[in-house]
Amino acid sequence: MESKTLFRILPVLILGALAALQLRGDVVETKDGSRIVGKITKIDAGSVSLDTTYAGSITIRQSEVVGIQTDKPTGVRLASGARVLGVVSTRAGGVEIAAQGGPVDTSVAKIAALWPKTGEDPKLAALERHWKFEAQVDVNGDSGNKSQLGTELGFHANYGNSVDMLQLYTDYNRQVTNGEKSADQFKAGVDYADNFQEGESWYVRNEEGFDRIMGVNLYDIAAAGLGYGIIDRKKENLTVRAGLAYRYDEYADNVTPTVSSEGADFEVSHWVQFSDSKITTRLAIDPTFENLNNYVIEHESAFEIPLTAPGWKLRLGVANDYNSKPEAGLRKLDTTYFTRLILSM
Repeated sequence: MESKTLFRILPVLILGALAALQLRGDVVETKDGSRIVGKITKIDAGSVSLDTTYAGSITIRQSEVVGIQTDKPTGVRLASGARVLGVVSTRAGGVEIAAQGGPVDTSVAKIAALWPKTGEDPKLAALERHWKFEAQVDVNGDSGNKSQLGTELGFHANYGNSVDMLQLYTDYNRQVTNGEKSADQFKAGVDYADNFQEGESWYVRNEEGFDRIMGVNLYDIAAAGLGYGIIDRKKENLTVRAGLAYRYDEYADNVTPTVSSEGADFEVSHWVQFSDSKITTRLAIDPTFENLNNYVIEHESAFEIPLTAPGWKLRLGVANDYNSKPEAGLRKLDTTYFTRLILSM
């Protein structure tokens, strides 16, 4: 009799165990009735991200979620700013967090962020400053009817977070065509921007260097002003900046007057992400107050393509340097086309 009872109960126990295995993990319920089982990696900026065994990483709009359940304690930041650690479950159309000090009742809409117990609040993580480095090289040559060798070396370093950013950079470009230098340009600079509130920032920058082909022994542009983010999305940014500047140009011919004047600084920067590729554009115009017809324009547009090796990418682009009052006998516009190999760290 006992064996018969055991055989009757055993299938029920097996089915119960299988059901329990299927329910392990976190669960996200959506308005259309879907139940997605996986591991919630975070809730941030109105999106719920989770990893699944059957569809990889998934991101769902938080506005479409009606229920959340976690199988382990997680960190939760509510819209009020309060942070709670506990297991999250759906209760009667709301959300309950089984915290150590007692249950906390809330709703999906009032969850500002969620992260694993061993992780960190995305808001705090975004405030952590990090260094990022980038080295670039471009070597090209030509032989036959003409002989040409060109080398471009550059190094960029960024330190900051979503609130402020410090950029350090240096770049050297040298071209020799038929035994004569056709490019000999060096620049180094620093740029700091502080986003004091959403969409608005202040900045200071300084760049100096030389361009011997354009007859500039030394130039220096120092500027400070305000910036405004016209477009600020995850995959696109358009920022304009305007401020005051000081410009100094010393020419090699001892004939062209040295420029030493206060002026204005106008800048536009734009980037847009397409899958893993990226298009960037920067434009800066700096006229002097002493003579508004005396101005310089810097422009660069580039297309970045990732390579198969981690950290490596290819940058193809064009750079324009325009000087409205160059040294006598020289053209106002100098254009460079480039293909650069980039290593990001």
